[in-house]
Amino acid sequence: MALAPEVLDIKIDGDFSGTLRDFFKELSLKVWNEVEGFSGKRPFGNSGWQNEVYSALIAAGVVDGKLDEYGFVEECDTREIDKLVTELVDEHL
Repeated sequence: MALAPEVLDIKIDGDFSGTLRDFFKELSLKVWNEVEGFSGKRPFGNSGWQNEVYSALIAAGVVDGKLDEYGFVEECDTREIDKLVTELVDEHL
């Protein structure tokens, strides 16, 4: 599945606020700058950071899933989303 680079312009709202592109850039810079101090569990202050990406992609209709009334993920195929994220990074970053 070829993804359009515009997918990276989808907005994220939560502890991280910006686009998916901003999110992945910031995450990359955190890994680079924090080196062994980098927390993969809480890079943006909480342990639910991947859910922000999941909910943004579900809300935009890029992937199937269900959000609750507050916009939190109720169900989704995380393996599908992980493959999609890998493809986005490989092709467009």
